[in-house]
Amino acid sequence: MAHSKNRICLWYNGDAEEAARFYAKTFPDSSVGNVMRAPGDYPSGSQGDVLTVEFTVLGVPCLRLNGGPAFKHSEAFSFQVATWSQEETDRYWNAIIDHGGEESACGWCRDKWGLSWQITPVALTEAINDPDREAAGRAFQAMMQMGKIDIATINAARFAP
Repeated sequence: MAHSKNRICLWYNGDAEEAARFYAKTFPDSSVGNVMRAPGDYPSGSQGDVLTVEFTVLGVPCLRLNGGPAFKHSEAFSFQVATWSQEETDRYWNAIIDHGGEESACGWCRDKWGLSWQITPVALTEAINDPDREAAGRAFQAMMQMGKIDIATINAARFAP
């Protein structure tokens, strides 16, 4: 993995490598790079413990830091994943939920490490940006009732007579 001048650093509590391997297995254009291990003992760990994991998720360079329990993920940061079909939407959503994650509203879910994901069909984005503001409003109201986004329901609301 080439070193990027700028990358996202995400804080984990000892399971950064597990998270990186899950993301690499789940999303295309994702991979695990260098795993940096402690060269010696330190106050909260031992020689050989994983300190950081270089990782790319959907083409975005990231660094996973095993920083301990002091900080938790929140919805203030999320990955937004654009999907092109219901099958792709279902695949990502279900992979996250079925691997210890939890559902949220309007296409949002949280993985088992507390990181938020927006699994967002392009059809939803197009519907909410429809120049026909009534159609956009109907699609928006349909979305507000959903956890995982159902493209057929969004389109039915958008194109309702």
